[in-house]
Amino acid sequence: MILNWQLTLAVCGGAAVGLGVFLLVRESLPATPALGPALRRLHQPPTAGRAAPAGRRLDWIEGPARWLRPPHRQLALIDQTPEQYALSLLLSALIGLVTPTFLTAVFFLAGVPVPLVVPVLGSLGMALAAALLAHRSVLNRAAAAREEFRQAVCTYLDLVALQLSAAHGPVQALERAAAVCDGWVFDRLRESLRIAQMQMHSPWDELRELADRIGIPELGDVGAIMRSSGSEGAQVHETLRSRADSLRDQIRTDNLARAEAVTSRLDIPGSLLVFVLLGFAVYPFLARL
Repeated sequence: MILNWQLTLAVCGGAAVGLGVFLLVRESLPATPALGPALRRLHQPPTAGRAAPAGRRLDWIEGPARWLRPPHRQLALIDQTPEQYALSLLLSALIGLVTPTFLTAVFFLAGVPVPLVVPVLGSLGMALAAALLAHRSVLNRAAAAREEFRQAVCTYLDLVALQLSAAHGPVQALERAAAVCDGWVFDRLRESLRIAQMQMHSPWDELRELADRIGIPELGDVGAIMRSSGSEGAQVHETLRSRADSLRDQIRTDNLARAEAVTSRLDIPGSLLVFVLLGFAVYPFLARL
């Protein structure tokens, strides 16, 4: 009877691992582009929220995605949908859940008995830890993408100012400046300007909406400055250059603050090393007493 129970546990663990591998392989395969959702994203009303582009719709996971309360701005910044976020958390939790069970089955086949409480508690703990690691990975990627986006906005401000100085109009300056550079940041800017052109509304409003959606207020400043240029005819190229310089100073200050924080954390192991070396130096004298 015990042998049948342990064999059932091993079979269930293997089936769970196989299911996880199947889901990982299925989601990693490139999906066929869907023309209908792409056209709906391009022609939706200006006030409607825009869905992040995704290879395929994950309708079955929309309920768990709402229950998990995903960080929408971080996900929009890294171009990931809430459904993909929920799927990554569920897959990570599933892998963490089946790993202790799989190891228990391996130990059983090797002839090493393992109490039942070990795989049960280990599975729950590993599932929670894996889900937290997946969530932390999303936040770290979003933080890195935010820093890269802010640096790209500095360049975009200078490019727009140069286009305005060359006697281009505000709309044309925004479009020509976005077309100069490559990279995912400028791809997002070009996409927003293209959507504004197709929906026939002002590009600075589109940039402000993008800034609110991804949580980059510096991009919203570009839209606010260019709105005054487009509606009031103001010469704003000096304002753009000043904003770019102040943003660079702010980025430099933030980098210095992070470097000082890392240096202060490194002081702790350094001081512990001093105590260890002091112990090695004093021990021979104390041993002779």
